[in-house]
Amino acid sequence: MKKIAILGAGNIGQAIYRGLVRKGGMRPENIILSNTNLPLIEAYKKEGCGITDDNKEAAAFADILILSVEPQQMDRLLEQIRDSVNPGKHVIISIVSGVSIEKIHAKLNVPVPVIRAMPNTAISIGESMTALACRDEDKQYLDLAAGIFEHLGETIILREDLITASTALGSCGIAFFMRAIRAAIQGGIEIGLHSEDAKKMATQTAKGAAMLLLLGGNHPEHEIDKVTTPLGVTISGLNQMEHAGFSSAMIRGIVTAWEKAKDLY
Repeated sequence: MKKIAILGAGNIGQAIYRGLVRKGGMRPENIILSNTNLPLIEAYKKEGCGITDDNKEAAAFADILILSVEPQQMDRLLEQIRDSVNPGKHVIISIVSGVSIEKIHAKLNVPVPVIRAMPNTAISIGESMTALACRDEDKQYLDLAAGIFEHLGETIILREDLITASTALGSCGIAFFMRAIRAAIQGGIEIGLHSEDAKKMATQTAKGAAMLLLLGGNHPEHEIDKVTTPLGVTISGLNQMEHAGFSSAMIRGIVTAWEKAKDLY
């Protein structure tokens, strides 16, 4: 089994660790987490996972290096591990927004395979939507990356120039849909439901809507047509939402996130 280092184990890095162990069948002792603030990852040591604040040490331990830092920290990380990267041993998977494969190669100056991946925080429960991309010459390593992330949700292979779009829709999208669910909960409370009852109803309804599309394969409007009848309750609610700009706001939010993501690095 390959050994994995998660360099920059913040929220998403820790979520990847939890997903790999709980859903991916990885043994904690085959994973090492690095974070400059060791107390943040101290608890994982009790599970048998390695922890360190030294990225070189983590790179020396592992075969697969998952880069999981903020974009503004990427140059420093690449400088730290440059001399430790072995093209005959290592495969790099970068989940850092806005940093191209070309830029990673330029900083490392080592002919190491690089895969870009963009998961979301649902990876911790095995329900991520992860986009993957690589250069043509590294396509053989896509199976390796997909083998990791397919245990943690769904994967999709894209051109690298679309990874930023996947950041806006698939990664930021978790927060966008959470906000929609929160609004539904608040609406339920306003019409008389207890907050916990409203939360249960809203979350299960959201899950049911998603599963109808995933399992049925229909377009959302097809499913909407099933519950909107002439002079009906549902269409009146939908139209009021659209008058307030519901769809437009979601589209504008995704486009704005995409524009921001392009300039992160």
